[in-house]
Amino acid sequence: MSHTAYTFQKKSREKAFDREHRKVINFNIARYNAAVPGGQQQFANLNLARERAKNLKWKAIEVLDQTLENFEANISKRGAKVIWCTDARQANEAILEICRQKNCKTVVKSKSMVTEELHLNDHLAKHHIESVETDLGEYIQQLDGEPPYHIVTPAMHKSRQDIARLFAEKLGTDPNDSAEQLTLTARAKLREKYMQAEVGITGANFLIADIGGIAITENEGNARLSCSMPRTHIVVAGIEKVIPSMTDLALFWPLLSSFGTGQRITSYSTIVTGPRQEHEVDGPDEMYVILLDNGRTRMLANEKAREALYCIRCGACLNACPVYKNIGGHSYSTTYSGPIGSVITPHLKNMKEWKHLSHASSLCGNCTEVCAVKINLHELLLENRYEAVQDGYAPVVEKFSWKLWKAAMLKRGRMDLVNGNIKSTFMNLVAGAWTKNHSKLYFPKKSFNEQWQERRNKQQQTGSSLK
Repeated sequence: MSHTAYTFQKKSREKAFDREHRKVINFNIARYNAAVPGGQQQFANLNLARERAKNLKWKAIEVLDQTLENFEANISKRGAKVIWCTDARQANEAILEICRQKNCKTVVKSKSMVTEELHLNDHLAKHHIESVETDLGEYIQQLDGEPPYHIVTPAMHKSRQDIARLFAEKLGTDPNDSAEQLTLTARAKLREKYMQAEVGITGANFLIADIGGIAITENEGNARLSCSMPRTHIVVAGIEKVIPSMTDLALFWPLLSSFGTGQRITSYSTIVTGPRQEHEVDGPDEMYVILLDNGRTRMLANEKAREALYCIRCGACLNACPVYKNIGGHSYSTTYSGPIGSVITPHLKNMKEWKHLSHASSLCGNCTEVCAVKINLHELLLENRYEAVQDGYAPVVEKFSWKLWKAAMLKRGRMDLVNGNIKSTFMNLVAGAWTKNHSKLYFPKKSFNEQWQERRNKQQQTGSSLK
């Protein structure tokens, strides 16, 4: 067992039995479940909208090289500089170099999962540059020294009381402060950072190829401040975020908001097409766009796994997943948790080391049912399992068990030979993880086939019917 698999099992076991943790996340997910149907009512035909969005992403991904080149050409015309980065190291170094050129001491950063993928805050801190999360949930997590818990709701696992205690410890506030008072405290602290920061960093919900624009959607306005107040704006985005046309946002923005938070549209929707122009009175002097690969072209080359690149990061699959709702986001020990994380992480990182995530699923298919762009997530989880076996990464015990099973299934006599105690003992050894928290498995001494044959012989002897 790999170290990451062992860590995953250990954390999962702890969280699954932590009733307070499960109570908090199930309460928060229940609020999400109550809100989402209302947001989805804006679609006359929701299924058709999802299908159309999937087709648009398919179109963009199938010609990804051309779509990205169109984006680069169009945004460069307005003065933005595009930097292509193969991996996290290159992206971190490119961002650090820009910060050094600007004599940067403080960075303000809006919510961005791809910068979590880079561990950007830690990298900048090593070079004495303060990177401040400006999204309230991310700010809470940063104060607590934790990564985001959820793709959309970073501090979903924390109650108001947890946050009040954290603010009292870190910021000296009253531990009995209300949610409104805590928010105002965070706002006051962050406004100071906006004024100090030399560089602002944002992600991008979508890269718009035909106009060369960055589409950002949010509820707090922190991303808009992060990209407009500092003199330099850096965008970090995965190459899969590109969409063909600005008109596609009329579909993608409502889908993202309704599936992500249950809103018809989020409070702030922004399109940035470059740095401040000559006739404009505000905005950054310079804009850089980091286009990150970091394993995405490996997924692109995989005909079946490629579909996972359609993801718009709405987080719906996490909220629907029975595994996520029991073990939480941090148990995965990787940037992307839940079903989508279990699908993409083995491809973005290393199949041998991370294949266990694809087994952390009940295969109920609920993730596929709720996906905003109809990604067949449960089928991709199965495909990952298949690829891991084909690559020779299946555990020795699993290989041996299946060989025994195959040998037994080919001969009825062999199947009947291991009934009763032999089968019970063997299955309890193989299913050790199950029997740790459940009763042991017991099998009858005689198989159905043996019992049927005995009954048949007895009735033939007596001349009676088998009915």
